[in-house]
Amino acid sequence: MSLVARNKIDVHVLLAADVVASVEIQPRVRPPLARVFAGREPSAVLNVLPRLFALCVAAQQTALLSAIETARDEVISRATKRQRIALIVTERIAELARGLFVGHLTLDVASAAGIRSLVSELSAFVRSAQPAWSSPQREATARIVAALAVLGVPEGGALTSGSPLALRFAALNEVDLKSMPAAHSFLSVADDQNITKRLLGDESTFCDCPDLDGRVPETGPWARQITRDRVSLRPFGAAERLMARIIEILRLCAWLKAGAQIDAAEHGIIERYKLGPGRAAAAVECARGRLYHAVELDAHGRISRFEFLAPTEWNFHRRGPLVRNLQGAVLRARRRRDAVHAVIASLDPCAAFTVNFRELRDA
Repeated sequence: MSLVARNKIDVHVLLAADVVASVEIQPRVRPPLARVFAGREPSAVLNVLPRLFALCVAAQQTALLSAIETARDEVISRATKRQRIALIVTERIAELARGLFVGHLTLDVASAAGIRSLVSELSAFVRSAQPAWSSPQREATARIVAALAVLGVPEGGALTSGSPLALRFAALNEVDLKSMPAAHSFLSVADDQNITKRLLGDESTFCDCPDLDGRVPETGPWARQITRDRVSLRPFGAAERLMARIIEILRLCAWLKAGAQIDAAEHGIIERYKLGPGRAAAAVECARGRLYHAVELDAHGRISRFEFLAPTEWNFHRRGPLVRNLQGAVLRARRRRDAVHAVIASLDPCAAFTVNFRELRDA
């Protein structure tokens, strides 16, 4: 079973003399997992997840497994928690790095050799059955860092002048739309209690169109950097999100190379919440942002209810980060498509989408 083909977002931009008058987002059709999973044994559902999700499979499985274990009042060992965190980190590195060449270096012929090397190292890294803190995997992490350096990303994080990614960063700054931080908020572990108690609540549309008391926060690498580092906010856009992605890849690689110690792991990367008898939720920080799964088990231990809330529902919300970046922006005819595509790719470089422009005509 595969539901990936239904995962397209349609963006309609209404222009008035080159100024964005309004933005309408027709969101993706979410896979009907609540119906698919109802009445099934948890083990059967966990096994089918890789066929339902093309990206961030480990995060999806970890979120669901953590929710099920918590609903059963099971306690996991520290070693198991470390292994799961390392698995999420490994997947995040691979997905974030993939976004660099899918969203930014796709047409850069000069980077082809460097990209092939990076892809090869990432593939071997993800497929390895050895613990992330083992010597072979730590050496593999070092090779990934070296492959990134070839593309212009040294371990220090500052882009190498004239490198493919440095040129891409400069190009994004030229075409970019900068958003004012005062209008933005960022999803974090502090929002979990508010979200998880609503996942299995009576609000049937919450997971399709979520909000937090009217807020629709951004989630992903940039949101994580803002929350973690508490940097002074300034106007930001696709270029800043690209840099946040690069910084996060290097930071996660450094954690693995240092031995993947659980006490040094990212705060809130995997969280579990008991919601009542046989009911629980889990939150996982995946590459694209914060992911939530919630389950209710019946008297026989089967899944009677299931809900999930993915980063897509926040970042491509009708009042979300994409709309806030575009609303009121000046889009010159020659660069308007590039500008809109840059914002979308910065939120999710692997999102399937279409963009349509329409001019507002005076009566």
